[in-house]
Amino acid sequence: MANKKNDFYWNNYIAAADTACSAADYLLECLRDFHEEKLNEMLTKMHEFEHKGDSLRHEMTEALAKSFVTPIDREDMAELCQRLDHVIDSIEEVLQAIYINNVTKISDEAIGFAGKICVCTAKMKAMLTELPNFRKSEQLHRLIIDVNAAEEECDALYLQAAYNCRKNWDGQNPLDVTAWREIYWELEECADACEDVADTVEAVVMKNT
Repeated sequence: MANKKNDFYWNNYIAAADTACSAADYLLECLRDFHEEKLNEMLTKMHEFEHKGDSLRHEMTEALAKSFVTPIDREDMAELCQRLDHVIDSIEEVLQAIYINNVTKISDEAIGFAGKICVCTAKMKAMLTELPNFRKSEQLHRLIIDVNAAEEECDALYLQAAYNCRKNWDGQNPLDVTAWREIYWELEECADACEDVADTVEAVVMKNT
């Protein structure tokens, strides 16, 4: 059973993961029902998730600075907080890349990729929900592996999507090819950011059990 005095820390991490899930779900919604003329509206709403993530990070940083005793190493807690914030930032950056590159139509690969990012964030949230019980949990190791497995699936999607950009180059504007490779890269960064969170959790478990 987690120490009640530490609930703030664990709840902050779970809230950040939940915000990442909401951002990922919204990204998928945007790509499935994409309307170029609504992109500014999409960016504004997506930024709300990023702002919430920043607020949670600031709350954690302030709490860590004031606390004399923390449930795990202070530096590890700060690193986990930063990596969670990076997940949310990375999701926002996908939509920003679509805007910057003046994309007018979304590829099927991007929609599928965004769906996998939703899977990554959901598995990450499940892992962080179990984190308070890290000393006795029989599930946490499997949940870490689940996040890693989801990221590996995204690796494969990225390679195929990037390859298809080049393979299907004939007749396309080279700038469009470059734009989509950048967007796929940003999607892959979202998955990598989730795996970074899992790696930090794994390191915490190894140091504290």
